[in-house]
Amino acid sequence: MIIQTERLELIPLTPNQLELWIEDIPALEKELGCTYKAELMEGFFLEIVKGQYEITRKDPNNYLWHSFFLLIRKDDRIVVGSADFKDIPNKNGEVEIGYGLGKDFEHNGYMTEAAKAICEWALKQNCVTSVIAETDLEGLASQKILERCGFKKDKEGKTLWWRLQE
Repeated sequence: MIIQTERLELIPLTPNQLELWIEDIPALEKELGCTYKAELMEGFFLEIVKGQYEITRKDPNNYLWHSFFLLIRKDDRIVVGSADFKDIPNKNGEVEIGYGLGKDFEHNGYMTEAAKAICEWALKQNCVTSVIAETDLEGLASQKILERCGFKKDKEGKTLWWRLQE
């Protein structure tokens, strides 16, 4: 399953591809026919991906909810970023999204385009009634993405929570 947008292909990584992303990016590039230029696989981000990989291995039937979608620019097959669902939808039908772009690709509308598409896909699934997202209070770029995708502020505390309903 690949989600197509005007400029991007959103490709969900299988458990094996997720492992390649962690351990062997050149092999992943070869398998997907792309060039990886998105977030650096290091530090906190690498630990998040490793954690999702372990969950994906234990629950392969739900890998779309645990893995990451690489955002591949159609015209040159460059990976500009990634997006993910943080877990399977909860009993209330909520699913949380996360996303990130390589620094060179910010402020080009890629993440708004990708987030809209991944949210549209999620809301078409029977088990999903809303998509939620968390941003830092100072995360204005991320907040703008969510607003452009139709999210509304839901809760405010140490962070902001956003919600997009069907």
